[in-house]
Amino acid sequence: MQAPPLDPKDRLIVALDVASLAEAERLLARLGDAVGFYKIGYRLGFAGGLDLSRRLIDAGKQVFLDFKLHDIASTVKEGVASLASTGARFATVHAYPQTMQAALEGRGDSALGILAVTVLTSYDDDDLRQAGYRCTVAELARLRARQALKIGIDGLVCSPWEVSDLRALVGENMVLVTPGIRPAGVDAGDQKRIMTPAAAIAAGADYLVVGRPVVAAEDPRAAALAIIADIAEETG
Repeated sequence: MQAPPLDPKDRLIVALDVASLAEAERLLARLGDAVGFYKIGYRLGFAGGLDLSRRLIDAGKQVFLDFKLHDIASTVKEGVASLASTGARFATVHAYPQTMQAALEGRGDSALGILAVTVLTSYDDDDLRQAGYRCTVAELARLRARQALKIGIDGLVCSPWEVSDLRALVGENMVLVTPGIRPAGVDAGDQKRIMTPAAAIAAGADYLVVGRPVVAAEDPRAAALAIIADIAEETG
């Protein structure tokens, strides 16, 4: 896995969390060359997002396909093989050992980086208890990080609250990607474990995934540039 890029612009991943290709195209036009890395998840992915991802890659952009795959091993393996053919930089799976192993087999010799999702940023300890877990968010994130490290996963998706702990656990062997990023003064929405861009970078994050603070901003380009400036200031 290549070392994280040093350019602060490349450390911001804008989530194209919009309902249609038309909306995505309008947003892309407004962002222009300010952003070079985009995330496509279920909402846009099921509305033509995979075709858009190929066009973005052809245009020199990087793409993160965030479908959080989790199924029987053969299905995950085949699904990841299909995603690898797009030329995307990253794809996500849930951090279950069998799923992670299948994802690595599915990506084959491609350059697709496999990211394992530890615990969703909309979950807290009470949510885990309701789901039947007998551990805290921090404990589950550490368990899954250790398993991912042993299996050879390229990176983890974790909330900024766990970044420092997981960086100490995995060292520099893994990329850490953090959603749940909210610039100061921006509403948290449905996220529960959030942090500002500069604080997340200081804690050890390599990439920041930002959706609504950019997508829903009155001036998305200015919002993205402000986050990149925060990253640049923190990284010196």
